Amino acid sequence: MTEKKTSKQMLNELVAQHYADAGKAKAEGKLVAWATSICPQELLEAMDIYVVYPENHAAAVAARKQSMDFLERSESCGYSIDICSYARVNLGYKDIMESDACNIPAPDLVFCCNNICTTVAKWYENLATELDIPFILFDTPFNHRYEAADHTIAYMRGQLEHVIGQLEEITGKEFDYDKLSEVMRISNETAYWWRKACFTARANPSPLNGFDMFNYMALVVCIRGKKEGRDLFRLWYEELEERAKKGLGPWKEGEEKYRIIWDGIACWVHLSPTYKILKKYGVNVVTSLYPDAWTIFYETNDIEGMARAYSYYHANRCVDYVSDTMLGLAADFNIDGVVFHSNRSCKLMDFTVYEQQRRLEEKAGIPSVVFDGDMCDPRVLSQAQYETRIQALVEMMERRKAAKEGR
Repeated sequence: MTEKKTSKQMLNELVAQHYADAGKAKAEGKLVAWATSICPQELLEAMDIYVVYPENHAAAVAARKQSMDFLERSESCGYSIDICSYARVNLGYKDIMESDACNIPAPDLVFCCNNICTTVAKWYENLATELDIPFILFDTPFNHRYEAADHTIAYMRGQLEHVIGQLEEITGKEFDYDKLSEVMRISNETAYWWRKACFTARANPSPLNGFDMFNYMALVVCIRGKKEGRDLFRLWYEELEERAKKGLGPWKEGEEKYRIIWDGIACWVHLSPTYKILKKYGVNVVTSLYPDAWTIFYETNDIEGMARAYSYYHANRCVDYVSDTMLGLAADFNIDGVVFHSNRSCKLMDFTVYEQQRRLEEKAGIPSVVFDGDMCDPRVLSQAQYETRIQALVEMMERRKAAKEGR
């Protein structure tokens, strides 16, 4: 009998397959799109356009310690060191188009959804201008209140309908609504199993090491609309659920002493040391705002519902919503503390870090620390500063535990 693959084996195979299939699609003359990480990829896949994600690619390049070549290239072309390092890696890669880590083919169009930040609009506009290819923008107005206004949803639905027309013009064929229905259905199923897997970390101890969540996240971005993605996350959930039933923690060796929220993007370029320092002190990342980032639910064939779902990414919502969500996670996952990554690349997220920190302390008494870093630029993080901050957090969490236990 053939031994059943683990989800980690499937993960590695599917990542390799994703990049190989992108190159194959380009070689066969199919259209390839570069797209932002949380965009309605359903529309592109419905038209058999192969989608790759520059943010994912930049993270993979950084994790393999190869981002500096591309950062230096884009900076030599006049791009400021203060802009997003995902953008700088990608804009440098656009000129070099070769990496020992992994490669993506040149795009025939770019598709940008600005629910994640405002930088992506100018980044993708520059790509389109320099490469002389179509630029499609799906604009999601910021939600200053808890819920998106009706006129905002109507505006976004109109845009999605316009995008369909643009794709018909680019491809020269009618939009395939039957294929769209299938991709929408699978995307919802994938999101369901992704969330189920991530939420197994509510068990104590958590069966999930949160840095594994960061690794699996690569494919919830890349193949959310494909059956292989759905099957991967269902298998991952089953494995984690089995571990939880057996009372197994996140590591083969070492005890989960403290459970934390990691707020912000992982430091891909320093992934190993940031993980190992936490593990050294028995600190496990059990959740973040990431699980719900790709928990994009809507009714199949409901274009308006899809517009609303893409509007509700946490970076596109008000401070009250984000702080209430974090407080809810803290209660749901029995959180001891929070690590805030003050990411030089992500100004939008960083602007609210200290307000979120204040609210967590004031409303729930949860201690937290902030460290300076970046997802792809290795010049920003000081490992010594990072460890000092983690030591401080451990001391605060231990005092809080002692007070609760009357020690």
